[in-house]
Amino acid sequence: MNAKRGLAALGTAAVLSVCGSGTMAAEDYPRGPIRLVVPFAPGGSTDTLARTIGQKMTEHWGKQVVVDNRSGGSGVIGMEITKHANPDGQTLVLGYIANLGTAPALHKKLPYDPVKDFTAICHVASAPSIAVVPPSVPAKSLRELLALARAKPDSVSFGSAAIGSMGHLGGEMLNRLANVKMQHVPYKGGGQATIDVLAGQIQLAIIGMSAVTPHVRAGRLRAIAVTGPKRSPAFPDVPTVAEQGFPGFSAEAWYGVLGPAALERSTVTALNSEIRRILTLADVRARLANVGFEIVGSSPEAFAKLIRDEIPKWIKVVNDAGIRVE
Repeated sequence: MNAKRGLAALGTAAVLSVCGSGTMAAEDYPRGPIRLVVPFAPGGSTDTLARTIGQKMTEHWGKQVVVDNRSGGSGVIGMEITKHANPDGQTLVLGYIANLGTAPALHKKLPYDPVKDFTAICHVASAPSIAVVPPSVPAKSLRELLALARAKPDSVSFGSAAIGSMGHLGGEMLNRLANVKMQHVPYKGGGQATIDVLAGQIQLAIIGMSAVTPHVRAGRLRAIAVTGPKRSPAFPDVPTVAEQGFPGFSAEAWYGVLGPAALERSTVTALNSEIRRILTLADVRARLANVGFEIVGSSPEAFAKLIRDEIPKWIKVVNDAGIRVE
């Protein structure tokens, strides 16, 4: 009996040891400075989001979070760095829909797999586009604009920030769903598209809200639709595309934190919990809302599902529209 009791005690101790080691691993994270890779140059929206999160992580954990801007190759360089990093949680990346959701559709030779080569940690924020028209266009709604496009094929042109941008892809998806042929006009950034839609050179612009909000507020542009799945807090009176006859339509930029593949579950849990805590802070929410972000703060599983779901969706849009960026 004593021997049996001894074996039982050893078994219990082993279980406690395993559980304790897992707890210690979670509590011990982070073990040193964290490198947060941003696959774009400093100053953009992705950089702002990374620095906001990184600063709060540093303050809370007492470990320096270093934002490492690695622009180039439309974000490919920064993603590759993270792909090849040790899966210890000390190297992370702030991914963007262009690196993860639309890249497989737009780039024939992508040196990473957005699903297999990374561990999804948290969908941090989204940023829907907004569809605006100048006063010279009589349409008061998206339905009316599409009616104009049907009545006079090729008479309506829409501008976006670039070929392959969310405004471009969203416009092409709308073309297919509404059975119209609005002509795409690509620009080098939302600023140039805004200038031309203000001047009436194009009949529609589908771009980020921050570029056009002052003009909509001043009555120089008319907002007719939001491209996200729900109305924007910035424009609660502007209906979504989905509400105007296209159920399920969603074309919005999204951002999230990932690590290399095979990241330990305890590390993922610690990071997800910390990021979600940060996103509840009033100063963070105010800062991000001011630059056009809508805060999400998802579970790792929900973020992984988003990536998986978006890839085939945009492959179909790109193929149907014959879009090429290379």
